Amino acid sequence: MPPLPYLLVVLLATGGVALALRRRRPAVGVSHVLALTPWIVLGSALHVLYVVGALPEPLAPFGGSPTVYPTVAALAGAAWLAAEEAVADGERVPGVIAAVGTVLVVPVVVVALTTGVSGSGASWSAVAVLASAPIAAVVWRVLGRLEPGVAVTGGVGALAVYGHALDGVSTAIGVSQLGFGERSPLSRIILELDGVPSVPVLGEGWLFLLVKLAVASAVVSLFAPYVREEPEEGLPLLGFVAAVGLGPAAHNLLLFSVTA
Repeated sequence: MPPLPYLLVVLLATGGVALALRRRRPAVGVSHVLALTPWIVLGSALHVLYVVGALPEPLAPFGGSPTVYPTVAALAGAAWLAAEEAVADGERVPGVIAAVGTVLVVPVVVVALTTGVSGSGASWSAVAVLASAPIAAVVWRVLGRLEPGVAVTGGVGALAVYGHALDGVSTAIGVSQLGFGERSPLSRIILELDGVPSVPVLGEGWLFLLVKLAVASAVVSLFAPYVREEPEEGLPLLGFVAAVGLGPAAHNLLLFSVTA
């Protein structure tokens, strides 16, 4: 946890932005939630800077875990509110939100890479990205055949599946190929199960990937009726599910690239 003054700033900012969003009740659609993708990556990238000691000292407490998540959420929410005020055409709001997030995340990633790029880590990160895409595509297609109702979740549901696929693949690669550990107790238990056969690239982490995909698919299926009936509530919550996968995955990829 950060020092008390930082914690108070984060709590007040997050609470204030949440209250402002609740009062304004902006339109929420699939494009709005997808526009938050760069912001998810921003939180992960800031935490990597914190891990490698590249954040300026006055800002460092904001980059720790879990402080970085409400910090970036407050920034994203403020950007959403500002876009609602500044843009007359509501259909352009998601584009503005995504653009602001991209403008912020690019220099953060560049700064992280300037601390030193690991050729091996970057190569394995690329493998994780490339391998996750077809895996997520197959899972999403199968899920759509088994439960046609998930189509209502659109790109947000697909992002949830891809985010968790990428997290599963990158974690498995990090543990089996790069010697990284897993901080989450439950994930560590799955990764350290005895008697699990090893497969190429993923090692024994394929079981962790399988669990991630099964859970993500089940959650998307369960959220489909909620999204259909209450999209303004269901979509942001499903977006949070996507962030829980995509955020750690982006963190893995960048951390591998600069420290492995």
